[in-house]
Amino acid sequence: MSDVARIAGVSHQTVSRVLNDHPSVRPQTRERVLEAIAELGYRRNSAARALVTRRTGTIGIICIGLPYFGPTSTLIAVEEAARHAGYFVSVATLAEIDAAHVSRAVEHFLSQAVEGIIVIAPQDDVRDALVPFAAQVPLVMIAAEPSPGFAYQTMSVDQELGARLATRHLLDLGHRDIVHLAGPLGWVDARARVAGWHAELAAAGIDSGDPIAGDWSPDRGYEVGRQLAREGVPDAVFATNDQVALGLLRAFAEGGVAVPRDVSVVGFDDMLESAHFLPPLTTIRQGFEELGGRCITMLIAAIGGAELDPTPIPPRLIVRASTGPAR
Repeated sequence: MSDVARIAGVSHQTVSRVLNDHPSVRPQTRERVLEAIAELGYRRNSAARALVTRRTGTIGIICIGLPYFGPTSTLIAVEEAARHAGYFVSVATLAEIDAAHVSRAVEHFLSQAVEGIIVIAPQDDVRDALVPFAAQVPLVMIAAEPSPGFAYQTMSVDQELGARLATRHLLDLGHRDIVHLAGPLGWVDARARVAGWHAELAAAGIDSGDPIAGDWSPDRGYEVGRQLAREGVPDAVFATNDQVALGLLRAFAEGGVAVPRDVSVVGFDDMLESAHFLPPLTTIRQGFEELGGRCITMLIAAIGGAELDPTPIPPRLIVRASTGPAR
């Protein structure tokens, strides 16, 4: 920094102000400093800065290490929001969900002196494994249910509302026999979608019965779709995500079941590919970009000892050609 100051003809403090984007520096002075930085190839020493400020500017992210659209999209959004906020990100993906793997990830982050941790793994086992670390570092958990005695903040897209929007859309089309192909119920999101489907049908005076057990994969959607094509399709199927819906659509096409003439299908997530399914998929769009930004804002507030409003983000219904009027 002293070399930059000498070449630019300014003080050490002025160089610091330029590096920190302080508004009090005149444009001409800022330009001279930036030219000197470029000439010298100067880079900040983050390790030295952390020793002085006792802040690393780093956030840890724990994410489930599986190729699911929702967690992956959330990770991308959180990382981008962190960079815009001036933070570096260190990511630990979990190949296995158990206390040992979660503990190792957190210990790794603590050894790096991260300022906070965001958890993108909305599963009960992950939340429980984090309990011993609650007092050591600020935590923001995405789509986590409250846990007595466990201090963390949570942010989410309103999954139950999304399921109600999907179910209400099918009801408005005249459907009454609306089946839900659920995700794994160890996941908070899957349980919330079941709850929303059940609540909307109950509000319409319809007994929903039990959902069909499933996972997040198109293979499970295909398996269930083949069974329904053989045994008789309901009025409509609300699939727990777009990948499951993709498997359903393929099975129905192979089984001679026309969508939406014979059965309507709704997904959840609004993957980029969903608009190009055959037929294009009606689905629930999650606001991943807004979710990422609000998670970072919430974590920065927690680092400073504050709490923000955890009101979930409302999703949107995207209507396409996979849904139509009841038979």
